[in-house]
Amino acid sequence: MGSRDSSELNSTRKRDRLPPHSDSNSPRSPNPRAIGTLGENFVAEWLQQQGWEILHRQWHCRWGEIDIIALGTDEDSKINRGNENSRFPILDSQTLAFVEVKTRRRGNWDADGMLAVSATKQTKLWQTAEIFLSDRPDLANNPCRFDVALVRCESYRPNTQKMLPSTVANHQSALAGSYRLTLQEYIRSAFTN
Repeated sequence: MGSRDSSELNSTRKRDRLPPHSDSNSPRSPNPRAIGTLGENFVAEWLQQQGWEILHRQWHCRWGEIDIIALGTDEDSKINRGNENSRFPILDSQTLAFVEVKTRRRGNWDADGMLAVSATKQTKLWQTAEIFLSDRPDLANNPCRFDVALVRCESYRPNTQKMLPSTVANHQSALAGSYRLTLQEYIRSAFTN
């Protein structure tokens, strides 16, 4: 075997060891960033269905990035002022939600993404939110909270009639390309400073 044959064999071995090109339609080798974006899209749509307005997606500054910034009214923030039997409840100002979305596959190492929202990550999110509010003084007086959305991502093949886990029936679920996305948990006010 000549040196040319040997170099071709070595390049073939290296190519075989490299991960295959990522394709958003290929369940075999998903691009983690693309999967994360699918999860963020899914949560943004879910929030809109809940009546929230999406102000920004993937807002970033030097401290970090906030996946979703949404403005809406919490059921908990509705109050009656004055007469308890008043027909016209007065609403507090709208709440600003800074949402961190963690999209994971089954069998992940970090409790479906919750462990990835460490104290360091929380500090970065807090600093990023402060920068956002300094850029948007019109929103600075709104109540703010930090939410965490945990999304499960699984390969989905329409040709196979696979029985889904019973937990899917209790959660919001949608198809995106060749993936089934399920909102495992939405944690309001997941952390504070």
